[in-house]
Amino acid sequence: MEISGSNPGFKISARGLSVQRTRMNLIAENIANAETTRTEKGQPFKRKFITITQNESGLNSITKQQSSLKMQTTNGDHIPFASPQNSILDGGTSALEYKVNEDSTQGELIFMPNHPDANQEGYVESTNVNIIQEMVEMIAASRSYEANLTALDTSKQIAKDSLEI
Repeated sequence: MEISGSNPGFKISARGLSVQRTRMNLIAENIANAETTRTEKGQPFKRKFITITQNESGLNSITKQQSSLKMQTTNGDHIPFASPQNSILDGGTSALEYKVNEDSTQGELIFMPNHPDANQEGYVESTNVNIIQEMVEMIAASRSYEANLTALDTSKQIAKDSLEI
């Protein structure tokens, strides 16, 4: 019987933890810069967010013992092989990728003629960060992080219990 080098549950949870940690860091940066009207680029701070996409490996492909197999469903009720949060496995690694993006929407123009960053008409462009939205996002990211941590602990306990059998 061949035992793989590591538990896929660990990899799935670790990937989820990494994504949520990155998401929380971006939210913290957004909140910290919510009042920044001029960055090094000379523009107001733009809200940053994370997007998660599936990479090229596809939905139904799995890799087992160095050979690529195509999964087929013989019944319409079959559920595709997937991990939590639609993270598809390919060779034991996540087929999802995440990228940090910048929100390009313009911030509100506020009339402040004495502000050092005011334009010729006396308006200052504020950031496009909504503190309330960021706090809601932070709570959601925190709960997702906790869920991934619980899944990791469960995988660890299952692995530990299987060694005792």
